[in-house]
Amino acid sequence: MSYVDGFVVPVPVAKLAQYRRMARQCGKIWMEHGALAYTECLADDVKPGKFTSFPQSVKLKPDETVVFSWIVYASRAQRDRITKNVLGDPRMARYMDPKALPFDGKRMFWGGFKTFMDL
Repeated sequence: MSYVDGFVVPVPVAKLAQYRRMARQCGKIWMEHGALAYTECLADDVKPGKFTSFPQSVKLKPDETVVFSWIVYASRAQRDRITKNVLGDPRMARYMDPKALPFDGKRMFWGGFKTFMDL
């Protein structure tokens, strides 16, 4: 079974083009280092919930939208190796400065997941 890293990011609508350029570059780098898939999705039907929701999880502001993303790897070991290589890739240096990001990284959340079902 595969291993997946998932991300949820609040992105200012005015910076979506900048985010898209960053995501395209990052996706290419991840794929070059061995990721099986790299997907970025823009919120379309994500209303605030009664207790929790995508907008609430990132404390979404009125001028922002939610981006939901994931990267697929063959295994956790592959993910760990690939991520180490990606983070050491000199092309990623520009994205390591939180001030240079087109979103508030403090409200982003992510995690690694073991696949338990794949239909």
